[in-house]
Amino acid sequence: MKVAIIGQQDFGKAVLEKLLARGDEIVAVFCAPEKEGARPDTLRVAAQEAGLKVHQFKSLKAPEAVEVMQAANADIGIMAYVLQFAPQEFVSIPKHGTIQYHPSLLPKYRGPSSISWPIICGEKETGLTIFRPSDGLDEGPIILQKKTPISADDTLGTIYFDRLFPQGVDAMIEAADLVVAGKHTETVQDESQATYEGWCRDNESRINWANHATIVYNLIRGCNPAPGAWTLCNGAKLFIYDSSLEPVRTFGAVKGKIGEVVESGNGKIVISSQNGRIHVTKAKLGDAKKANADTFGIAVGTILGT
Repeated sequence: MKVAIIGQQDFGKAVLEKLLARGDEIVAVFCAPEKEGARPDTLRVAAQEAGLKVHQFKSLKAPEAVEVMQAANADIGIMAYVLQFAPQEFVSIPKHGTIQYHPSLLPKYRGPSSISWPIICGEKETGLTIFRPSDGLDEGPIILQKKTPISADDTLGTIYFDRLFPQGVDAMIEAADLVVAGKHTETVQDESQATYEGWCRDNESRINWANHATIVYNLIRGCNPAPGAWTLCNGAKLFIYDSSLEPVRTFGAVKGKIGEVVESGNGKIVISSQNGRIHVTKAKLGDAKKANADTFGIAVGTILGT
């Protein structure tokens, strides 16, 4: 295949390397410009090391971007982790159009933090979708989907790095082959089932210890490793990463006040919440580095959240 890749970072790099290993011809690489002071984009670096020219347009709506795509004469465009808006004028240029990756089971969990929210919301299943990009956000026809279970202790990290990342790379290649061979189907998304979730950032990742312990635990899992669920500890931000849930099924049996550190030692701290306790093993306090949770000197009896 003659492929135009539009992407960024490690996922885009992995798709590029998979295509090159198969002997596909990469006729264009589009990558968003890096912000000043940011780390080099790994897709850009890999493409340039492979002797490929990389095009970094501030907007894919620019006439220059359209001209480059037209000149590439690609069989198919592959959007592998793209945060820039790609208009129809751009994505329709390749002979067989363009396909895009999204890490959720569309039409559910459209939006930028689509791996976090299913975990936070207590879903038992998530997955990935390869679809046709449209001018709507994650709204185009579905070509291919893959499902994966969300276990009780999965985190954003395990779901993405262990499953949705490698499965997504393979699914992009599988879908591209189907499209170019004319063997694919396109299913219009059911708008009655559609949901949209915005970014999961600092405001969304703050822990409310008065919530049910399961809700607190799901938030921690859905934000691990990024952006990191957090709470205040004596005025400083305490980010909580690796943890486990100890549910209490007997009314009134929770030891300590809501948000209170009730144990510290053996590499962890234990925090009371509604109907359960959160055992925290990895955390980060203030500007310190991530470490075992009991290394920060948080005393038993400390009330978190203030």
